[in-house]
Amino acid sequence: MALLEISNIEKYYGSRSNITKAVDDISFSVENGEFTAIMGASGSGKTTLLNCISTIDRVTAGKIVLDGEDITRLKGRSLNKFRRDKLGFIFQDFNLLDTLTAYENIALALSIQKRPHDEIDKLVNEVAGQLGITEVLKKYPYQMSGGQKQRVASARAIVTSPKLVLADEPTGALDSKAAKMLLERFNYLNSDCGATIIMVTHDSFAASYASRVIFIKDGKIFNEISRGDDPRKQFFDKIINVVTLLGGDVSDAL
Repeated sequence: MALLEISNIEKYYGSRSNITKAVDDISFSVENGEFTAIMGASGSGKTTLLNCISTIDRVTAGKIVLDGEDITRLKGRSLNKFRRDKLGFIFQDFNLLDTLTAYENIALALSIQKRPHDEIDKLVNEVAGQLGITEVLKKYPYQMSGGQKQRVASARAIVTSPKLVLADEPTGALDSKAAKMLLERFNYLNSDCGATIIMVTHDSFAASYASRVIFIKDGKIFNEISRGDDPRKQFFDKIINVVTLLGGDVSDAL
């Protein structure tokens, strides 16, 4: 059974006289342990789609079922509990708290869940080792590089072992070396830790690390390709071919 099932979702913005259909009847599913990338030019609806999955935005129509629960119906405490226990978020601008150390930023989600201190310490050190950030645990965000901050943000997202990790342009603010390092860690989290990841990106190189890429154009699914047994370089070439077919602002998708 799929971990995530998205059925005929639509999202409109604006008033009756000026309606924008940001997401137009999109349906797809994501299996447990899958690494899926969503690509499209600016304004294609990819970030709105991610926001609907993350419950930041409410769908106008359709439903989203995660782990057997229709999340479009959740409100109040149930919604907060769902976000806290089932989702992990990784943002382009890191969203770390400046007054907390890396350790405290990562531990925060566990503290909110009221986990015991010993368990928090074990889990934070474990995930820091996995992501290669043990040496920055005592540092504050202003003392870290962009790549280190993004890996701390990634650690915070996965330390609670969420059902689904959502990443919005996670490499957008990183240089190429830091981006490659982060993407290799994503692969590790996916293949070795069993994390299910959905990553929105405009970058074909980043998308080539996924096992499947869904292309969005004008709020609709334009195409979908799976990596299968292809080497990453070959999958990257296939992604470029679809990006070229997408047309529009191709430079935004490369």
